[in-house]
Amino acid sequence: MTTRRDAKIAQLGIKELRALWHDKGMLVVLIVSFSLNIQAAALASRRELHNAPIAIVDQDRTALSGHIVNAFYPPRFRRPALIERTDIDAGLDTGRYTFVLDIPPDFQRDVLAGRQPALQVNIDATQMTQAFTGDTYIRNIVSGEIGGFLQRVGRADVTPPVPLTAHVRFNPNLDGTWFGGVMEIINMITMLSIILTGAAVLREREHGTLEHLLVMPLRPFEIMAAKVWANGLVILVAAALSLRIVVQGWLGVPIAGSIPLFLFGTTLHLFSTTSIGISAARKGSSPRNRSVSLTERWKIRIVESATPAGNPSSRSVSKGMR
Repeated sequence: MTTRRDAKIAQLGIKELRALWHDKGMLVVLIVSFSLNIQAAALASRRELHNAPIAIVDQDRTALSGHIVNAFYPPRFRRPALIERTDIDAGLDTGRYTFVLDIPPDFQRDVLAGRQPALQVNIDATQMTQAFTGDTYIRNIVSGEIGGFLQRVGRADVTPPVPLTAHVRFNPNLDGTWFGGVMEIINMITMLSIILTGAAVLREREHGTLEHLLVMPLRPFEIMAAKVWANGLVILVAAALSLRIVVQGWLGVPIAGSIPLFLFGTTLHLFSTTSIGISAARKGSSPRNRSVSLTERWKIRIVESATPAGNPSSRSVSKGMR
């Protein structure tokens, strides 16, 4: 009995795979979602500096200013260009530099004398993300170099008893792309497994084949189990290829963990998400009514979110829409 049931589930699953193969639109969605969408989301998640162009106006020409110049290097910044003060505006206006650090004359002498000389940082604010992040990086780098210089010459007020060195494991440069690519694969697994399985049920209901299956010597469990394993297998293979080709290949992200363990966890996750897709599709009387119902719900939510909390007439309108 179990063998016959397994054979039925296997045959129904093969039917699902054939139906998906002939659904060219869904295949395009799968390919784009697990390739271009992964790459775009990974690159968009990058918030840190990466090869930011910087120039330095060194009017001091001392050991301290030299240490500050050499403290800017890839991958956060490009190698700083040494320019004259008259070239600052032209470099920022043309977009050649995002940051220009101006070190005034007698900077080292004033630091050693205990004064507080001012450094000027000119920032191209049209690069909004890099502007706010880069300002913090430049402050930390300059402060670190000044503190280290004062310690070397024996003029530091307080010397930390224990040097604290931070080592970041798995992602030494804290590159957001490394996390963004893998996280987007997980998002695509969840979303597309629900959509793919729900679309399979709605497609059969629209074509009238679901009723034919129900009058055949098949149990509802066998029909649903076939949809779960067939669509889950497609998502699992697509996720594995995306992890190997897009994340490791295109983005160059090294995977430190176990890929088989990740795929095993994905398999367990797919059992729940594909079941959600079947349940969501089953509640709709037809694909058209289902889409209209979802559209109306989103309209109501948008209206409610735009309604002021203290307006009683607005609340009565929202209740009437419900």
